[in-house]
Amino acid sequence: MARFLIKTEAETDPAYGCPPYKRPIEEHIQKGVINLDKPPGPTSHQVDSWIRRLLNVKKVGHGGTLDPKVTGILPIGIEKATRVLQLLLEAGKEYVCVMRLHGPVKMSKLEDVFQEFQGKIFQTPPMKAAVKRQLRVRKIYYVKILEVDGRDVLFRIGCEAGTYIRKYCHDIGEALGTGAHMLELRRTKVGPFTEDETLITLHDLTDAYHFWIEEGDESHLRKCIQPMEFAVKHLPRIVIRDSAVDAICHGANLAVGGIIGLDDNIEKGDTVVLMTLKDELVAAGESMCSSLEILDAEKGIVVDTQKVFMERGTYPKLW
Repeated sequence: MARFLIKTEAETDPAYGCPPYKRPIEEHIQKGVINLDKPPGPTSHQVDSWIRRLLNVKKVGHGGTLDPKVTGILPIGIEKATRVLQLLLEAGKEYVCVMRLHGPVKMSKLEDVFQEFQGKIFQTPPMKAAVKRQLRVRKIYYVKILEVDGRDVLFRIGCEAGTYIRKYCHDIGEALGTGAHMLELRRTKVGPFTEDETLITLHDLTDAYHFWIEEGDESHLRKCIQPMEFAVKHLPRIVIRDSAVDAICHGANLAVGGIIGLDDNIEKGDTVVLMTLKDELVAAGESMCSSLEILDAEKGIVVDTQKVFMERGTYPKLW
């Protein structure tokens, strides 16, 4: 876990901005994300449409499409938070899968082949994939066999974004010499979205919305919808001064003088998020230096601002 390094001391003016969890409920929804447990059946786009109608909003999007039969974590962004989901594109994923073997295999051989299919692997996307079918490298962070029942193998896998688990099962089967296919799949992690207390179902969201509309009780909806800042918890952060916020909102790059503190795990070229002292997401960009270089620097530009999420004028113009 990253340590937070303090570069200088500063305070934030309570007259501007708002801590994410204290936003008025209407703004909370407009800048909200949902850690949704997708059921089997609907497409990811059908889920978007359903939530859009339920919450009576204009825009809903998801991060990382799941096939209709696949269940599990489907990050949802509402209105202004839909753009934040772009920062999940490169985030690691985790799945639990049931693979069916087409013939008998000794446990020792199964374990050996799974061991071989860790680290960097080569994959060609399947025929139905929405990307160009060309050989590419994907990283398997870990894979663990959880249970074997006859020819059904239950395993957990952590992988780089863009890994096709259906193809992974097929390739395992080829290596075993028996053949195999994916029987069931559940996604259990997308970056900071995990199977924790924030994971909700469509029924949970429906009930929470009606509690708010019919009884004025917004507490359930606040549990179902997280601030958009929740979706960037996996990225290293740099906390900036109030006086630097509006300049960043206008597209300025971040200079050393605007920094209060930063995480210690930043490397040159990393995607970083720029946050206020109230923990609000301002923007994302590419770091031009490492954490220690930023900490030691006395002047210069250190972040190339690429995506701005906060509205201009939220903080006073002091530049």
